[in-house]
Amino acid sequence: MSSSPKVILVTGGTGFIGSHLCEALLAGGHRVLCLDNNFTGSLNNVEALRSNPRFEFLRHDVTEPILLEVDQIYHLACPASPRHYQSNGIKTIKTNVLGTMNMLGLAKRTGARILLTSTSEVYGDPLVSPQTEEYWGHVNPIGIRSCYDEGKRLAETLMMEYHRKCNVDIRIARIFNTYGPRLNREDGRVISNFIVQALEGKPITIYGDGSQTRSFCYVSDQVRGLIALMNQEEKNCVLPINIGNPHEMTIRDTADLILQLTGSSSVIQHLPLPQDDPMQRRPDITRARTLLQWEPTVSLQQGLLHTIQYFQIPHINTQQQSQHSKNNKRVTAKIIVPIL
Repeated sequence: MSSSPKVILVTGGTGFIGSHLCEALLAGGHRVLCLDNNFTGSLNNVEALRSNPRFEFLRHDVTEPILLEVDQIYHLACPASPRHYQSNGIKTIKTNVLGTMNMLGLAKRTGARILLTSTSEVYGDPLVSPQTEEYWGHVNPIGIRSCYDEGKRLAETLMMEYHRKCNVDIRIARIFNTYGPRLNREDGRVISNFIVQALEGKPITIYGDGSQTRSFCYVSDQVRGLIALMNQEEKNCVLPINIGNPHEMTIRDTADLILQLTGSSSVIQHLPLPQDDPMQRRPDITRARTLLQWEPTVSLQQGLLHTIQYFQIPHINTQQQSQHSKNNKRVTAKIIVPIL
């Protein structure tokens, strides 16, 4: 399915992962329709792509239907950091449910293959480690994170129902903590928090005692995994597949490594652990290795150095912050754009 150029829709395309994905798909010779309402994304992330005649930006909210003609759909649209998805939990649920239904309806009408970026959050605060795709999870359905956790779980349910009942060609990627250039410095995620605090000489804020673990996957590895999954013809690939780095790190060790790499004199500050914050994150990627021949290749130290270098460029971060502020004040236009 990857041999000839395609028209590919990327929802959430101006976001952190989405913008890197758009870049990789253009490099593969495809025509890319980048759709986003820029709630958490930024046009600065795709500025270098906009002069490419095979790239098109559509300002649109996935909770509203849209008419397009496409060959593949990468459905990434949804705030991914707790700070953003908890800021409007109802909107997060709508994005996961209505947005996914709209994209599945588009896939059904056009015959496009659709890939959903689900999340390791469907495992909740896991009682087993590493987490395999067969694990059903341990999620609080009424907690402050459930708008995202349960929203993604229902998005997976919708994907499977459209596959079983309507024969829609689906792929479900459960992605784990991803980091790299274009992370929003204010989104509250571990890596961006620690790097910004270290570079500014502010205390490194660790929630809890820092013994909780995460598995960090560099964005280029993540994008490579998503593309491999989209283009894999194996029938078993309709089932969820973990795309993440199985290298597990405690939050405290992550903070110490970032302090070391930045040469910062910041001190560690401990704050109360947020409600339902998972204590462990470690993907079992046996299925990805077997079916996709994929595994991460960028070490945490190497990836962090690239990310630190990005955050050290003042004008990029100033533009990103300014653009994000403007985006949050702007109401998304409802656009129906047929692509011929």
